[in-house]
Amino acid sequence: MKKLFLLLMALFTLAQVKAQEKSVIQISTDNTDLILQVAPNGRLYQAYLGDKLLNEQDIKHFSPYVKGGSDGSVSTRGWEVYPGSGAEDYFEPAVAITHSDGNPSTILRYVSSEQKAVTGGTETIINLKDDQYPVEVTLHYIAYPKENVIKTWSEIKHNEKKPVTLWRYASTMLYFSDSKYFLTEFSSDWAKEAQMSSQQLQFGKKVIDTKLGSRAAMHTHPFFELGFGQSAQETQGRVMLGTIGWTGNFQFTFEVDNVGNLRVIPAINPYASDYELKANEVFTTPEFMFTFSNNGTGEASRNLHAWARNYQLKDGQGDRLSLLNNWENTYFKFDEQLLSELMKEAKHLGVDMFLLDDGWFGNKHPRNSDNAGLGDWEAMKSKLPGGIPALVKSAKEAGVKFGIWIEPEMVNPKSELFEKHPDWAITLPNRKTYYYRNQLVLDLSNPKVQDFVFGVVDNILTENPEVAYFKWDCNSPITNVYSPYLKNKQGQLYIDHVRGIYNVLKRVKEKYPNTPMMLCSGGGARCDYEALKYFTEFWCSDNTDPIERLFIQWGFSQIFPSKAMSAHVTSWNKKTSVKFRTDVASMCKLGFDLGLKELNADELTYCQNAVANWTRLKKVILDGDQYRLVSPYDGNHMSVMYTAPDKNKAVLYTYDIHPRYAEKLLPVKLQGLDPSKRYKVKEINLMPNKKSNLGANEKTYSGDYLMKIGINAFTTNQAFSRVIELTAE
Repeated sequence: MKKLFLLLMALFTLAQVKAQEKSVIQISTDNTDLILQVAPNGRLYQAYLGDKLLNEQDIKHFSPYVKGGSDGSVSTRGWEVYPGSGAEDYFEPAVAITHSDGNPSTILRYVSSEQKAVTGGTETIINLKDDQYPVEVTLHYIAYPKENVIKTWSEIKHNEKKPVTLWRYASTMLYFSDSKYFLTEFSSDWAKEAQMSSQQLQFGKKVIDTKLGSRAAMHTHPFFELGFGQSAQETQGRVMLGTIGWTGNFQFTFEVDNVGNLRVIPAINPYASDYELKANEVFTTPEFMFTFSNNGTGEASRNLHAWARNYQLKDGQGDRLSLLNNWENTYFKFDEQLLSELMKEAKHLGVDMFLLDDGWFGNKHPRNSDNAGLGDWEAMKSKLPGGIPALVKSAKEAGVKFGIWIEPEMVNPKSELFEKHPDWAITLPNRKTYYYRNQLVLDLSNPKVQDFVFGVVDNILTENPEVAYFKWDCNSPITNVYSPYLKNKQGQLYIDHVRGIYNVLKRVKEKYPNTPMMLCSGGGARCDYEALKYFTEFWCSDNTDPIERLFIQWGFSQIFPSKAMSAHVTSWNKKTSVKFRTDVASMCKLGFDLGLKELNADELTYCQNAVANWTRLKKVILDGDQYRLVSPYDGNHMSVMYTAPDKNKAVLYTYDIHPRYAEKLLPVKLQGLDPSKRYKVKEINLMPNKKSNLGANEKTYSGDYLMKIGINAFTTNQAFSRVIELTAE
């Protein structure tokens, strides 16, 4: 036994020697370098994170950040890439493990690394190991050179005789040293999503997290912006944008230490989630994506948008369907004949698809309100005697595609499903059950429940292969937090539940790869890049008041491309014109949620023309580079534009929100054009029999002029909008 121990120690020493041979690991995009370095103690430290170094030989000047006090003294504390808990580090760990013998410490040392080509970039894989316990951590980084995005995650496993307990499990840890740090966060509530606010980070910890489980992002969103030296600005200054791909409880920790350095730790929220990890089981953390810019958040957002369309968003290079939804027109009150008429309205409007929303299912417990029927995914015979096949047929006859709403992760207690399988719902024993929106969350940690949820989609598409679209909703957070399936492993519920959702979504994507789906959660309470591997778009908010939507869409656009953001024209805020409401929705993936009978003849003609224009220009709007020109947070106006990659076409949107009487109006200076090209300016989306009073209309300007001088597009009209097409001549 002693000889075996000595042999193992010799092998470990040899590994440490090899580690020193490759002491520097460089992870690079075209604009950013992340340099990691193995210290003499065999541990891995972040040596540099910043603008790409032009001279490779300069890397030799780095030494690991193994710094102690402000006097510059060296100690074993420092900028460790993936620090463990329970040893000498004084700050938040990346990983914390209680071993099977009760020891709460983890110290990881470098073993090996490799780099390999992957789609769009280079993956760096780094192996770390504890020298006292059979615990291994594998760090993954994928650098996307052109988009200047780095994606990172970690894998944790062990080979102890008994399970260990994980109580911290970060995706990564990043370090910064600057004079000041400013955080922009995105708070939320129902109908009030993506509200931006900024603050300076001072000594100590700022934590953003959620504990809601399924409708996890209801109060805060899984992304942030950092400004270095100043608050994050749109077109200037050093910024970082970061977002975690996790459709559950997440946590961002921003820790400014005693010498003014900043640690950023993205992770699954460990709240109520001490995770029992079995031997040889791999615990994979969520992906964390980040990008930098020295030219403000606009450029950083375009990095993420391009990366998402190219590599992360489902069908990111594909088309998107415009639609007419029935929800705000009919709510639960409809039948086959009425839906058939609405499908004809969809065709008359010029959209691609009719989307049937909530209220189509349940027989023993009909879904005529939100207190019954969830879980019973059979067409309601009293409303829809012909079932889904008749609806698909009617849509085909009308000349549009057919989509349908589902909420398969939920159950009403008043349902046949709950009567048969009460143990499939997340409910506490020995407590009075709390119902959020009259429903409970199904326990997706249970494989049988996963099969059922997959079956909701599978059964519909097997019987109706021409169903073209799903709106997948999720209206309740997890309450009554107890899994009948997990029993004495409740610390795994929040994590295994989300993994169960992903298992279902993977099966759906594998069997139906070309079926688009909208990610909805009572509005925008699900909006992360892991879920968007399986969904083509997400619903930003139930709030479709166009003025509120300007703020909501501005916030979400910091992280997501317009192609991923669904926006509908509805009857919210009838004080605003149909034109204004439509122009606001048309800056994203366009839909309608109103009855054409609400519109007069001119409004209907306008909407038809607006749909035709959006369809004609959607390659620019959905796939072009977005430039946020004037923020609604800065005053009484807003403007954004999209420019085609070849810079031959652009679309400019301007919105007057609540201008002051006789206020000074400034020109809108465009961005992203070719200064040497000449562009014809044309206002589109005009009401019938209305002429444009845009002074620049039908005139031609150089891109240089439009970007340096701009055009006078704002007015002092309340809730007034313009859509302007620019074409290179």
